[in-house]
Amino acid sequence: MSFFDGPRGALHDRRWLAGAPAAGVALLPGLGQHPGHDHRVARALGAAGVETWGLDTAGHGLSEGDPERPGSLPELAADAQALLTVVRAERPTDAVIFVGHSLGAATAVTAVRAGLDCTGLIVIGTPSSVLGKDGSRGPALPDDLAVLALHGVDDRRAPVAAVRTWSARHPRMTLREYPDAGHDLLHEPVHRAVTADIVDWILRNEFPE
Repeated sequence: MSFFDGPRGALHDRRWLAGAPAAGVALLPGLGQHPGHDHRVARALGAAGVETWGLDTAGHGLSEGDPERPGSLPELAADAQALLTVVRAERPTDAVIFVGHSLGAATAVTAVRAGLDCTGLIVIGTPSSVLGKDGSRGPALPDDLAVLALHGVDDRRAPVAAVRTWSARHPRMTLREYPDAGHDLLHEPVHRAVTADIVDWILRNEFPE
């Protein structure tokens, strides 16, 4: 087990290590989940030489806090920054890509806007709470940041129209849509295709270290 001090208490991260990693992934799960639920994608990344460091959201898994009140987006973004500090301390030269699902996607976007120095970003089921219902409130991201947005066409919790509008404004954002898929892409029948797309995108990009 691995714990570290977050801004609001002890946080726990779950690690899937690789022998000679080509890159690292910092995984931010959705509300009510923890990275252990995403073991399939973590193992697939490990097989490709990519390490995964998954953060137990405050109040989830083994992290301290109230599961009903994990924190505001700025507070969760500060937790994400604390995770990056831990990863950088152990892997100072590796590229680090943040992968966030739902609340984790909103957290990652908020953290990047606050100055999180990651080398790539993958957002899954990005909620309309940060994009606006039509995508018009979607925050601007650094022009040089490579971003992969994954979204289910039948996502009723976060309709795909908003992320379509948002992604069209960013030159380095790739949007991949999955027909007949909903909000929880890593745990739906399309999970193998989603995992393969994540691994392929990371390996194809030439991330600066």
